[in-house]
Order: sequence, then structure tokens, then C-alpha cells
Amino acid sequence: MANHMDNPATIKDIAKRLNISLSTVSRALRNAPDVSEETRQAVMSLSQELNYQPNRLALSLRQNQTHTIGVIIPNLDYVLSQMVRGIDEVALEAGYTVMVCQSNESFGREILNTQRLLESLADGFIISVSSETKSFEHFKKIQDRNLPVVVFDRITPHLSAPSVRLDNQAGGFMATEHLIEQGYKKIAVLAGPENLGISNSRLEGYKQALKKHKIKLDQDLILHCDFNQDYAYYATLELLSMKKKPDAIFTISDRMAIGAMLAIKKKGLQMPTDIGLVGFNNEPVTGLVTPAISSVEMPCFEIGKAAAKLFIETMHNKESATTIEKILHPKLIVRESSLKFSA
Repeated sequence: MANHMDNPATIKDIAKRLNISLSTVSRALRNAPDVSEETRQAVMSLSQELNYQPNRLALSLRQNQTHTIGVIIPNLDYVLSQMVRGIDEVALEAGYTVMVCQSNESFGREILNTQRLLESLADGFIISVSSETKSFEHFKKIQDRNLPVVVFDRITPHLSAPSVRLDNQAGGFMATEHLIEQGYKKIAVLAGPENLGISNSRLEGYKQALKKHKIKLDQDLILHCDFNQDYAYYATLELLSMKKKPDAIFTISDRMAIGAMLAIKKKGLQMPTDIGLVGFNNEPVTGLVTPAISSVEMPCFEIGKAAAKLFIETMHNKESATTIEKILHPKLIVRESSLKFSA
């Protein structure tokens, strides 16, 4: 057998010889539980035969890389956990490991997470900003080091980076137009924090639908609150105690929709006859409650996958990709809570 000492084997050599994917080799070498014993043995045996050294992994793709992607997210709710699953799937196939940090909607935590991931020598970052973030210097510092940054879900005009997002305005429009078409006349909206782009875009969609159907905008029917069930509950009680109370509510998240539903029930109102309700995200809970809640569905897993693909393209492309913006489209899932006139 030829001497491989001068030209050390890489993970790619093992994958090629065994005709399996890079990620399978990587998982077998890490002793991951989802690799069959037979495959693991074959990988181990060949890696010994070829004198494969794990620390050669970095050399197999590009010098001075840890093959780690730092992912910073505001929380690990249903939506973001699905997005992280999408990021992880694409990253693993490309030979990267994902390190996830939550900011818990805190600007200070976000800065700390960025520093920690830089210290751990992440090759770059995929970021969804916290609702508190108004200054972006900590992310610009990453770019100053020539590390790739991709922004996803919650993007910001203050950071010039490739991005992946949902068409939030279209989502807000379709939710509101559906309520109008169902015959609701006074549609309130529970919007998110005022400085957060995604909630403002959904709110813009709401306004656009009212304008299209020549319904006068009433500022009293727009309430800004956190993405929080309790907050939404009290905000809805407030709306329902108004003299000219709304006959429908659009909430820009499903957690808010659950809070709104509890307040509607507390007031003894029936959905969809007395009042209509539409949420946003199409979390599993919306189909489990009674009545089931209509919601705008976003392709979370696909958004995550698109963000990771964009990161890997940016990583291996010296040209600036800051102008790339990928926009995915929502769809409305209609359920009982808003269906005044069933087909």
C-alpha cells in the first residue's frame, strides 16, 4: 500500500472510497447515534488504513477554519427552532457544525453571545436580531474581520449583509383581506414592538388591505405589545371593553392569538360569529384549540435552509454578496376562528 504520510487522507477521501456523504463520515467519526454500526466500522477501519487524522478536517476544505457556524437567535420558540433545524441540516451536509446562542430578546446578551462565538473561532455568523437591538456595531465588528454574516427572519436596514426573510407584508395583507372578505368591518391588530421590522411589515400589510377595500384606518384599533400571551390577553380585554369594539382581531404571532382567544372566551364571545381571529406562524397549537385558529403559515424550515446555503455560498465566494436578499412566501391556513361564511 502507498505511503499516505506525505499526503494525509481527508474526510473527502473516506467519503469517496466508501461512496457515502461527507456528513455521514463526519457523524461516524463523532460516534453519532444515527449512523449504523456497519457504516461506523467501515469508516473507522478505512480512516486507520489511510492514516486519517481528525485534526486534518480543517485542511480538507480550507485553511484556518474550525468549520463552525455561530447562530444567534432571539429565542428558541417553535418558529426559530424550525429555522435552526433547517440551518443545521444544510450545515451538516457541508461539513459544518452549528453553535446556537439565544439572546432572549436582550441586546446585552446578544453582544455577549457575539463575543463568545468570536472567541470560539466561529467561521462566521447567521443572525436573527433581538427586539431590543438598535445599534449594530457588534455585528459590524464581525464583518471588519472579514467573517461572513448572513441575517435571517428579522433583518435590519442598518446592517449590510446577505439576508433571508419571509414576505411579512404579504402575510399581514392576506390575513386582513381574509377577515374583510368574511364580512368583518372593524378589524383590530395586535402588533409587536414598535422598533421591530417584522411586526411593522405585517402591520403595513394590514394597512394595505384596509386601503384596498376602502376601510378607514382607526389608530385606536392598533395595539403594540410584546410577543407574549399574557400581554395579548390584557390588550384584547382592553379592545373588547371599547365603546366601538372590534368584530375581528389579527395578531402578528400565534402566542398573541392564544392570549386574544382566552380574553374573547372570558368575555363570553363566540368565534367566528361574534368576533373573528387570525394569528401568524401556524404553530401546531393553532390546530389543537377550540375553535381552531386561522393563521399565516411561514416556511420556517426552508428559511433556515436558505440562510445556511447563502452562508456557505458567501463563505466560498470572495465577491461581496451583501445585496442578496432571498424572500420566501407565506400562505394563509383558514380554520374555524375566522370562517364566518363556510364554503
